[in-house]
Amino acid sequence: MKLSKFKFELPEKLIAQRPAGYRGDSRLMVVDRKDGSIVHKEFKELLDIFDEGDVIVLNDAKVFPARLFGNKEKTGARIEVFLLRELNPELRLWDVLVDPARKIRVGNKLFFGDDDLVAEVIDNTTSRGRTIRFLFDGSSDDFKAVVDRIGETPLPKYIDRPIEEDDKERYQTIFAETEGAIAPPASGLHFTRELMMRLEIKGIDFAKMNLNIGLGSSRTVEVEDLTKHKMDSEKFSISDDVAARVNRAKEEKKRVCAVGSSVMRGLESSVSAFGNLNGADGWTDKFLFPPHNFKIANSYLTGFHQPESTLMMLTSAFLDDVDLTHKIYQEAIKEEYNFLCYGDALLII
Repeated sequence: MKLSKFKFELPEKLIAQRPAGYRGDSRLMVVDRKDGSIVHKEFKELLDIFDEGDVIVLNDAKVFPARLFGNKEKTGARIEVFLLRELNPELRLWDVLVDPARKIRVGNKLFFGDDDLVAEVIDNTTSRGRTIRFLFDGSSDDFKAVVDRIGETPLPKYIDRPIEEDDKERYQTIFAETEGAIAPPASGLHFTRELMMRLEIKGIDFAKMNLNIGLGSSRTVEVEDLTKHKMDSEKFSISDDVAARVNRAKEEKKRVCAVGSSVMRGLESSVSAFGNLNGADGWTDKFLFPPHNFKIANSYLTGFHQPESTLMMLTSAFLDDVDLTHKIYQEAIKEEYNFLCYGDALLII
């Protein structure tokens, strides 16, 4: 499969700069894989689509304020540091991205806030990547408190506006529990407590797993041959209980809905030789692109993504039809659906 198969023109006006006024107000496009039919609904109408015994699998990843702004020693140059992953809690070693990268070399010290935090660059990992060590004497809780206070909600760069107070809440799902993600499972941002309660009353089972979202899905694909693209590894875990509930739904021919690419990648990374879901606690660099035979989920809740993104490729893989993918995206553009993380939803059944 070729990268160029996933090109399309995305009008800038359809890139959502803010979430819907109310969390549950998003639109929902529903696509039937069997006949390619497209129906336009509201997100709350999920209640009419799922039935008793169906399982909706959520990612409980919780976003932390991963974007810090500091100053380089001596020159005072302003530096953005994006915290990706803690490598060693005791030594306070982190993988980060820095911008502008050309100014940051091994041995440089960076100062954050009113010198609340000091970090030393100890390694170059990629063109923008660095490993840094925070020089901090307090406890882990004290360190986290400082990061929470001086860090910013890590909105993606395509949201072209200052961070707002509301983003702390809205760039987070209502079921977020496990902190460490640099982005939310965006397909889950539409769920409200009221809708989840009504779904549960109807007999739908919400099963939670975790995949700590890093740069895996957002990194630009730079090769035409998709088999040569390498995803970043991300940590994930699926409990034995969740695996059992998903497998029971599969046996009973119920719907198993993966909410977002992170859930789909986690599920497809833990499949037994017999096609069932295993409990797991590990790392995945799974890249799902056409063609792919999905073993676990038989429905998929996602959004509308950027051209040539791994997220769009996963959608196309689940549809098993690149042409239908483009038909859906052109329909979304025609009907002026909102795209990307604060955008509307797409359900494939």
